[in-house]
Amino acid sequence: MINIDCSSALERELDVDPCNAALHRMMAVALRAQGDELGAIAHSIAARTVDAYAAGASDATIDALCNVATGYFMKGDKPGAARWYRLVLALDPNIAVAHLNLAAIHSDEGRAHEARASRDRAFALQRVFVERLGEPLRNVLILCMGEGVGNVPVETLLPTTSCARIKYAIDYARDEEDAELPPYEIVFNAIGDADVAAPIGARLERFAARCHRPILNPPSLVAHTYRHLLGARLAGLDGVLVAPCVRSETVPASDDELMQRIAGGGLSWPLLVRPLATHGGENVLLSESPHALKAHLDLLDAPHYLTTFVDYQSADGYYRKYRVIFVDREPFAYHLAVSEHWLVHYFSADMARHPWKIQEERDFLENPRAVLGERTWQSIRAIGRRLDLDYGGIDFTVLADGRVFVFEANATMLVHYERDGGALAHKNPHVRGIVDAFERLLDQASQC
Repeated sequence: MINIDCSSALERELDVDPCNAALHRMMAVALRAQGDELGAIAHSIAARTVDAYAAGASDATIDALCNVATGYFMKGDKPGAARWYRLVLALDPNIAVAHLNLAAIHSDEGRAHEARASRDRAFALQRVFVERLGEPLRNVLILCMGEGVGNVPVETLLPTTSCARIKYAIDYARDEEDAELPPYEIVFNAIGDADVAAPIGARLERFAARCHRPILNPPSLVAHTYRHLLGARLAGLDGVLVAPCVRSETVPASDDELMQRIAGGGLSWPLLVRPLATHGGENVLLSESPHALKAHLDLLDAPHYLTTFVDYQSADGYYRKYRVIFVDREPFAYHLAVSEHWLVHYFSADMARHPWKIQEERDFLENPRAVLGERTWQSIRAIGRRLDLDYGGIDFTVLADGRVFVFEANATMLVHYERDGGALAHKNPHVRGIVDAFERLLDQASQC
């Protein structure tokens, strides 16, 4: 009987000598004896692949081994996936997807330098990645960057059941590569964060000027969605409030310079500081004093936004954040998060453990006009028209005086399905409504 200690010893040997086919065969035997049939199959595939490459076989292929690595990656076993991808690259260093998924693993584990190096190797090899199943209805070119698409829900909006996804890492591509792309009927600009898009703004505009296909969320519209421009963008809308915000590329050199920026931007205390191009409340801090703010900015040492904090606590002591998605400028309720803390996010609001919170969200999703009131709903609709995006959204609350207080409104709004039968499955019909509306928009745009 082969025990776990034996397989652990073999794993350590494989870490040192991953291209040893004999070790992979021994590992397959060990794992099969332990009842791990999938692991045994993976090592058997590895042994055959290593042998084929060592022999210089004309039919040697890395595909099966790459599928093994991707299987581990998809099920969330990042250390296992990394080992398999390293073996793939030891046999063939020109497999772009292996470098790309290794970059994702490095990034998730906080190794920014290694992630950047793997991304650079991936996109030096390949800028276009096609995801296709069967015979999709349309071919969609997705403009993205090497670091991905951030908070734009490409996987949800463009399912492979109906779309061939042609992902184009345009920040790594030369201008002449635009004319060498696979055929496509429509473009979706998934670089939805204006701060992320800014360094390649001219490149995006050159692509848009030459493109003869419809572009959803064209770069020129995304460029209007910087946080510090939102107040001016929505100015004059009835019943809408946006907090003053300033954008700074540098940390102020002194307290005096900090105070000048605050005064010049019309800000008042307390203040929120947020690094550029971040989402999900990452590194957002509420500061009550100039001294505390300056200390935080010195520590942050990065471009940032400063925003006046508006206390939006409801009469019952909770904080509420609503999300509405705009598809072709029309509003669709997506979720409501109710939290004890001012920094509200759905994942931290513990919604599923409180039936009353879930019921409040259900009421909002099923009839947002009734829950918010007609005036508020009309304000939301007006924001969608003023934002003028093909896909976007708004996070907001409703103040005691009935005004819509806007946290953010832009193209970086996540939407995703919940687990069927789970505590949040009530959201899925409303997600389906958003996806169906986007499908209709794709149909209309494809016919232009």
